[in-house]
Amino acid sequence: MKKTTSAFCILTAIAISAAIAADAPPKAPQPPPGPKPTLADVAYGPHPKQVLHFWKAESDKPTPVLFFIHGGGWVNGNRMSVGGLLPQMLKAGISVVSVEYRFIAEATADGVVPPVKGPLHDAARALQFVRSKAAEWNIDKARIGASGGSAGACSSLWLAFHDDLADPKSSDPVARESTRLWCAAVTVAQTTLDPQQMKEWTPNSKYGGHAFGFAGNKEKKLSSFDVFLAKRDTILPWIAEYSPYALVTADDPPVYLFYGTPPALGQEQKDPTHTSNFGVKLQEKCKSVGVECELFYPGAPDVKHKTVQEYLIERLKAEKQTQKAEAK
Repeated sequence: MKKTTSAFCILTAIAISAAIAADAPPKAPQPPPGPKPTLADVAYGPHPKQVLHFWKAESDKPTPVLFFIHGGGWVNGNRMSVGGLLPQMLKAGISVVSVEYRFIAEATADGVVPPVKGPLHDAARALQFVRSKAAEWNIDKARIGASGGSAGACSSLWLAFHDDLADPKSSDPVARESTRLWCAAVTVAQTTLDPQQMKEWTPNSKYGGHAFGFAGNKEKKLSSFDVFLAKRDTILPWIAEYSPYALVTADDPPVYLFYGTPPALGQEQKDPTHTSNFGVKLQEKCKSVGVECELFYPGAPDVKHKTVQEYLIERLKAEKQTQKAEAK
């Protein structure tokens, strides 16, 4: 079973990484179908995309939760891509939530500025909603671990590192719930949304402009990333707010990063959007402030867990957290 799981993780990383265009991320790979949700299309907000699926693990005691955010560049994909994680999570007594959210175009249509705030804040609201259902769904609201691939991984890390968005004085009971996590374990994450950092780490970087509303210019032969980089200084507050790397502080929960290829910092990559260069630099940042960050790639040193599943099961089922994830 472990060999099969490891192979699926590597194949998923490769599939996510394959054939990405400069301005249009590929569709997220679809894993084998899993069991039907206990509750399907549960609304956590008014928009048609603000829905989630919930799979309840059998348990007499409140269960930990895998909070899954699908990938697809915030422009495609769907919540059923969690299927590959379901069997082992449920068998281990971990309930599963898979979130749908507004894509960049839908957030833009709603007037959200910058557009990436739409999918990120949708994920935060969904997390608060899940916590509000703790008694009804028999879940442990403290033990929630986020996971996802590519853009879903970036969203998961943003939740892991961001200040708590709970509003204790809100008249809305959902808004009073915490957005902090027990842990996060992600696949081929973009760990920064700063184009200058991307260019330094991986010279042929080409991703992220769409998150902040930048488009290319065919007449001037400029990609969206070219415009993104040129306009960087005009959006520094946005980068500080929405880039996971910029948000890391000492009180953040432990994270696990999975990549299918080894790093080569400062060198062009076959798939710069999903390179493990992202992981190396985030691990450096985490270590500098004392946040636990385990990094897997082929040949990586000090690897304790070969798959996202192994890490999540061990962390979410541990008797206690080794590092506090309290509100900042």
